[in-house]
Amino acid sequence: MRKICYFVSLFLLSNMIANAQGNNSFAVQTTIENGVIEGNYDTKSGIQTYFGVPFAKPPVGNLRWKAPQPLENWKGVKETKKFSARPMQTVVFGDMNSRSEGVSEDCLYLNVWTPAKRNTKDLPVLVYFFGGGFVAGDASEPRYDGEAMAKKGIVAVTVNYRLNIFGFFAHPELSAEAPYKASGNYGLLDQAAALKWVQKNIAAFGGDPKKVTIAGESAGSISVSAQMASPLSRGLIAGAIGESGAGINPTLAPVPLAEAEKVGAEFAKNAGYPTLAQLRKLSTREVYEIYNESKRFGFPTVIDGYFYPKTIAQIFAAKEQAQVPLLLGWNSAEIPGQAFMFGQPYKDEAYIARVKKEYPNDFEEVLKLYPHGSEKEIELSATALASDRFISYSTWKWFDLHRNNSSQPVYRYLYSKLRPGLVDQTMASGLAGGTVKKDGNTPKAPEPVGAPHACEIEYCMGNLHLVKEYAWTADDYKVSETMMNYFANFIKTGNPNGAKLPEWPAAKAGDATPPVMILNTESKAENAKDDARYLFLDKAYGNNK
Repeated sequence: MRKICYFVSLFLLSNMIANAQGNNSFAVQTTIENGVIEGNYDTKSGIQTYFGVPFAKPPVGNLRWKAPQPLENWKGVKETKKFSARPMQTVVFGDMNSRSEGVSEDCLYLNVWTPAKRNTKDLPVLVYFFGGGFVAGDASEPRYDGEAMAKKGIVAVTVNYRLNIFGFFAHPELSAEAPYKASGNYGLLDQAAALKWVQKNIAAFGGDPKKVTIAGESAGSISVSAQMASPLSRGLIAGAIGESGAGINPTLAPVPLAEAEKVGAEFAKNAGYPTLAQLRKLSTREVYEIYNESKRFGFPTVIDGYFYPKTIAQIFAAKEQAQVPLLLGWNSAEIPGQAFMFGQPYKDEAYIARVKKEYPNDFEEVLKLYPHGSEKEIELSATALASDRFISYSTWKWFDLHRNNSSQPVYRYLYSKLRPGLVDQTMASGLAGGTVKKDGNTPKAPEPVGAPHACEIEYCMGNLHLVKEYAWTADDYKVSETMMNYFANFIKTGNPNGAKLPEWPAAKAGDATPPVMILNTESKAENAKDDARYLFLDKAYGNNK
């Protein structure tokens, strides 16, 4: 018996030692505009973290569907050591691997990683907006973690913002009550409020409010294009990074207020709660379930005369956007070719029929731009066309507008590294990150022909080690180091170039074949080869006027 007690004691002691070695932090406090917050200082990494820092009043009760309201001051010390709840959402894109404390309407919090020592000041700042189609996502996801960027001498911030019906619902009664006489766009207004918070408070973390670069992927990238365009936020930033997406037709572009109000009024009427008073009385659960039962994929952003005075394209064409350096790009196979083929085989007859259906008056031009001849060529062309229609063209249009309507440098990339296989072969990759369990209905994934949507996030943020699902190789870590260094240099100086990195030239206005940095195991700049596709789509979508 004594021997058993000895071994149990030894086991418990070894566990205590292991846990003590795993926790290298001590509490640190800093004073921000509304009071004192307490985070952690990790003695192993040298990074201070403040998680779940409020930047606006909780948008609950009568503040549901209102622009974010300024915080009230608090007394004492507010502990900010855990990620807050993520915005209300259901699981849309597989498993997004959230580290947050549940799901809640009370979600307007941000997270800070800083390398600052006690006398550090004027560090460059990165503010990152998560993706997820404005219906899902979370600032606590491991792939957005800011520690690796902080180790590069950058104060990194990730921001929550309202989503789906909670973040983008417009209604005539909501517009009538708002001081700016419009509704919707609450998620974008949350982001703008976070940027104002950064201006007022980032010096407390060693950051320089004059050196704030905003970045994001997918809906986060669309958000970056929006914040560059909006009069509410365009004066608050010094640089911008966009990964796959801009809010330009056909990619989640804003619609006229009257259209958004009509959509919202019809939704409310069909749900059985036509008035604002009835809607505000509903519990979180009721709103959540009513929205999910509707099968809607979110609500549109709005040209509200407040956040969006005009479309993004109109604002950039008028040179009214933030006049700052821009780094942006997209991935080589954003979405599979079957998204265009709708299950049809990669055969000439089926491909030509699909192109004729989508472009009855221009199909011959499309077939030249996206050629066919063999199954492999059709697969590549269908993938390119699906990707361009989904998100690549809108990102190109943003690129083209800024380089032609700004004196600031613009850097374009094409991310092309094939992702390695999954560690667990019983899982399959999710559409916008994470993995899902395979079941009997999970089709065998085709061999990749390029880099899919969202796969670059953990590379550029230096977070491969936090994403455990993939069997990362030395090549993956090499690409991550290259991409992260480009991003870090850009955040610090507005120029991605630096020692030991392949030269990345800026694009010039009017250049028909602008330079593109191909990000791969061996990264190199090449002249654009496919911009004729985007010029055609520019005309097809009516964005060339």
